[in-house]
Amino acid sequence: MPELTERLARRAIERSVGDRHTEYVQEMQRIVEATYGLIERKGAVDPSLRDILRETGLSTQSFYRYFQSKDELLLLLLDDGRRRLLSYLEHRMAGASDPAGRIRAWIEGVLAQAGRPDAAARTRPFLAHQDRLIESFPEEQQASVDLLVDLLVPGLEELAGSDRARRRDARRDAVAIYQLTFAALHTHLAHSTAPTPAAIDHLVRFSLRGAGVT
Repeated sequence: MPELTERLARRAIERSVGDRHTEYVQEMQRIVEATYGLIERKGAVDPSLRDILRETGLSTQSFYRYFQSKDELLLLLLDDGRRRLLSYLEHRMAGASDPAGRIRAWIEGVLAQAGRPDAAARTRPFLAHQDRLIESFPEEQQASVDLLVDLLVPGLEELAGSDRARRRDARRDAVAIYQLTFAALHTHLAHSTAPTPAAIDHLVRFSLRGAGVT
């Protein structure tokens, strides 16, 4: 009887913990969406905690039940935005017929964020905080970046063919393309501009030449 009681008690605890986990995930996602709404509506580069609390309807105590700091919330927003971008890029790249086309689709997809008001509004606030977030959350930040970099690697390896040296450098090339493209994106977001088709084409050709595509 004690064994059965313990087994049933353990199952009850697991159900309770599972329910609470789901509840916390849903509430954190609600906070993320509410904060996005605040940023988009006010164009706030650095929304105050007071504004976030007012927007989400949370007390200070409730907020710190989910996040240790405002920076932790910003990190989650940045990661959420990158994952949305990841899905968008995967869709665009799937329509390309060759590896060079997939790389072009990736670069065009990233830079298209500057021309989409909703995406630009969600991305712009992190220009002022990215360095601080990298310093505070290096592993989480890198994991978020790796998701986007990894999309480029297979295409670069395919373009390298049997050239072992170029295949070994595929990930370094992918990182360089990521850094170059996001630097251009950040410049446009900072100035509320969008890249021209000619500028995008130049960046694509430059990136492909740098990866050894003539």
